[in-house]
Parts: sequence; structure tokens; C-alpha cells
Amino acid sequence: MTLTRNIVLEALRVLKLPDGRDIIAADLVRALSIEGGAVQFVLEVDPKDGKMMEPVRQAAEKIVAQLEGVETASVLLTAHSTAPQKAPPNLKIGGHGKPAPDNAAIPGVDRILAIASGKGGVGKSTVASNLAVALAKQGRRVGLLDADIYGPSVPRMMGVSKRPASPDGKTIIPLQNHGVTIMSLGLMLRDDEPVIWRGPMLIGALQQMLGQVQWGDLDVLIVDLPPGTGDVQLTLAQKADVTGAIVVSTPQDVALLDARKAIGMFAKTKTPVVGMIENMSYYVCPKCGDEAHIFGHGGAADEAGNLGIPFLGQIPLDLDIRLAGDGGTPIAAGDGPLAEAYGKIAAKLVSEDLA
Repeated sequence: MTLTRNIVLEALRVLKLPDGRDIIAADLVRALSIEGGAVQFVLEVDPKDGKMMEPVRQAAEKIVAQLEGVETASVLLTAHSTAPQKAPPNLKIGGHGKPAPDNAAIPGVDRILAIASGKGGVGKSTVASNLAVALAKQGRRVGLLDADIYGPSVPRMMGVSKRPASPDGKTIIPLQNHGVTIMSLGLMLRDDEPVIWRGPMLIGALQQMLGQVQWGDLDVLIVDLPPGTGDVQLTLAQKADVTGAIVVSTPQDVALLDARKAIGMFAKTKTPVVGMIENMSYYVCPKCGDEAHIFGHGGAADEAGNLGIPFLGQIPLDLDIRLAGDGGTPIAAGDGPLAEAYGKIAAKLVSEDLA
């Protein structure tokens, strides 16, 4: 059984607080990380309850240590101090964007690759997360920016949940996991908090995440764009020095029709499309080994050939890819045929000096 974030959280629900809630319902678990057989997380509690919560911390550590696949478990107890102190910096995300120069470089970032799709539901964020991890395994210094502002899923897929720090109210310190530097609007909001913003606020948020995040020195910044051809895509193409775009599509005609629109948008903004990836390309039955083409097969490869765009590879439809993403450890972080599928695409991008 593969150890996942959900398995750990479900196991911890047996720990009850005096008010009757379990520690998951009370939202005490922070920064849950699973690296192989090592599990660690933080219990964030009210300072006045610090001593009372020590037995809960010990119990949580014991429960996790007994789970199948866990080699070491580390649980820390932390509490925000209530002592008088200076007001924390106020970092407001999503204000109206200030004028910024067109095609500006991000300090320390050598290349920017935008991962795009014409429509939702084709697995674009899954591809972006796994590709970032696969590139990191190739020895590249990789950043991953979740610009899918209405549906930020990268934090869950990459196994990060801590709110990024901002020591001065201007600079944002990104998180890191699986060898990748990560930033997402989802890290600045509660899980159940919707983003109800108009265009200027979306543009402002993207410009902040591009310009105010302390990315450090990166070989490549992967930007997971929202589906479609809207404000976020246009802002990235106009304001950042984008090396190229990768369009993700499933094989069926309706997805390819929308993929053409995304490619057309990049052509109008003079952003080179450096390749297409066919996701959910085929399904291999785990019992009989037969290969089924549920959404058709080869449509993206044919489309790339028709448009003169490089075809980067095929990713199968597989339950383990979904389970790995839900668990916070992308399948590309491990070994096997599925990880190899992403690894081949990453190697191709490195060989062509695109990442």
C-alpha cells in the first residue's frame, strides 16, 4: 500500500480534543510532509493549551509510526506567541496590478515554461507538478508557480500547506518540497475560501507571484496556467520573458479543438509553443495487461505534426498518478514506468536547452 497524505490524516482522526472535535476537524495539522517512509508534521495550537497538548502530540506520533510503510514519524508542537509585539507585515495578495514593463526577466530565473491547456480537466496541473519533479531529478533547479488562481491544486499535489512567510510585507518566501521551489495562491487562502476576483485583481496577483516571490537561482520556472485564454495567460505572455509554452491535451477531438485555441493565443502574443503533451493517452488494464484507448489515441501527436509543433510524449491514464497527486507526492518522484514517462519528457526538454 502506498503511504499517502489522506491515509495519515484519516488515521489521526481518532485523536479527540476536549470539545469533541478531532485534530483534523480542528485544523491543527500543518506542513504534513511524506518523504519515502519519513512522515513529519506540525500541530499548531493555542499558546495557552501548549502543555495540555503534549500528550496529543505524543499520541499522534505513535499513531503515525504504526502505519504501514512508515519508518520514522516526527510531530512538532508549535503555538503562536500572544506576547505584545510589532504588527506582522501585511501582505495583500490580489490588489490591482501596478504598471510593469513588458517581457521583464525574473531575477535569478533563466527560463520560464508555461504549461497550458485549452480546456479544463485534461490533467494540466498533474503534468506541471510531475514535470517539475522530473526536471528536479534531472539535476535542474526548478520552481513551480501555480497560476491557476481559481483552482489552485499544486499545494495538494506537491504536499505543501504552510503559509509562505513575508518578513517585510513585500517579499514572499516560497516553500520547497521534492526538490522544487513552490508558490501558489492556494497557500495564501483557506482550503474552502473561494477566489471571486475580476481581471485587474487576477493580474495583480500574478504580477506579485512573479515579481515579489524570492525564487532564488532557478534553471527553469514552470508556470501552471489556468485553462483557457484569459487574463492570466495574456498577462504572463506580455509581462514575463517566457521561454515557451507547452500545451497539454487529451486525444479526443473536443480537447484538441480547445488546444488549437490555446496555441493560437500564444501565436498572437508571440510566445513560442515548444511542444505538446498527450495526457490520458491510453489505459493499461492491471489484470489482463490490455491497452485501451478510452479517449482515442494519437490525436495530440497528429495535431502537433499538422501544426509543426514538437510532440514531447504521451502520459497514460493510470489510477496511481491520481493517488500520488492526492497524496502530495507526485508519481515522478518515484521509480517505474509512470515516473519514466515524465522523465523522458524532462530529459528531452533538458537536451534541447528548454529547461
